[in-house]
Amino acid sequence: MSFQMSEPIIITIDGPAASGKSSVSRLVAKNLDCDWVSTGAFYRGIAYLALKNETDIESEEAIVGLIKSGKWSVSLDFEKTKFLFDGLDVTSEIYGESIGNIASKISSFPEVRKELLACQRDCANGRKFLVAEGRDCGTVVFPNAQSKFYLTANSRNRAARRAQQEGADIEKTLKDQAVRDSQDGGRAVAPMAAPEGAHIIDSSNMGLDDVVQAVLAAVKSDIS
Repeated sequence: MSFQMSEPIIITIDGPAASGKSSVSRLVAKNLDCDWVSTGAFYRGIAYLALKNETDIESEEAIVGLIKSGKWSVSLDFEKTKFLFDGLDVTSEIYGESIGNIASKISSFPEVRKELLACQRDCANGRKFLVAEGRDCGTVVFPNAQSKFYLTANSRNRAARRAQQEGADIEKTLKDQAVRDSQDGGRAVAPMAAPEGAHIIDSSNMGLDDVVQAVLAAVKSDIS
């Protein structure tokens, strides 16, 4: 599937942790032969920096300082959003549950979100097509995206997916997930929510390929 338009075509796929949005968005980007960005990688990457630098995660000013440090960058393709620290690829180290909890914490800071927003939006520059995945891509980062999606699944189903991926205990994962859902949905700035006009897909009882095909069909309809 390919499209030719003068303006960048942006597809956003949002949803809670372990709703399948990362796997789905990667495959959608691959099918559309375009780049993919996980906006959550920005927060996870900064959380990783905070942990490595023993930065006070309760200090908004200190976290903003990390963002402005110039010690990090991201690189995109359809398979991953690479996070680089001092030129080294540390992507594989930013996806643990502990990093996710810190990321959820620092994402509640208004100035942190403000500083990273411009970086996230820059990902569309120079691209004809971009798939963006996260928790506020369709509501805040790319509110004018041509095609928006919100993926969800029941809590235990999501916890089982994450526990299987990380080899973790499902009950602990369920508890950690509840904390993150509460933080992400309850923050004062850009809370996680289904974007207006988004296609809402409950993937609890759907296979990965079924979700991908549903998204691709909706994209084709949205931008044709």
